[in-house]
Amino acid sequence: MLKIIAIVLIVLVALVAGVLAYAATKPDTLRVQRATSIKAAPEKIVALINDFHSWGIWSPYEKKDPAMKRALSGAASGRGAIYEWDGNGNVGRGRMEILESSLDKITIKLDFIKPIEGHNTAEFTLEPDGDVTRVTWVMYGPSPYIGKLMSVFFNMDRMIGTDFEAGLANLKTAAER
Repeated sequence: MLKIIAIVLIVLVALVAGVLAYAATKPDTLRVQRATSIKAAPEKIVALINDFHSWGIWSPYEKKDPAMKRALSGAASGRGAIYEWDGNGNVGRGRMEILESSLDKITIKLDFIKPIEGHNTAEFTLEPDGDVTRVTWVMYGPSPYIGKLMSVFFNMDRMIGTDFEAGLANLKTAAER
């Protein structure tokens, strides 16, 4: 009986060690990107992204926790605008600050505090083509070991990408009104 328990423990330790070792081989960076075409001028789309007051209209994260606490500070919109949130397990706690804003690109410093600390950059690029604007939403940043370990069990691109797809669809609806 002790021999069987010892074998089971050795197998379990080997499996855990294998998962931990495999996680260490995952990429050091995370990048998620989605895009859509919106039949609206860049000015109209930028206005919805640049003003954190407008995120309730289109951001998929706003709907994940309607009771989430929000605090807006800094500039009213554009460079220097700050959005802090504290919500349930679906949205966690964090802070965003617009670092750069123009008609072709908005760059946001994105800091997650809970449930797992993370520091990323979110960018929205806008490429006009006639009466359509191609909008790309990308998030990138370092992938610490805990993120690598999570990626063994969860497809982060699919998880985050699904939210980006929903957000871009909402943005399209709002901008095309």
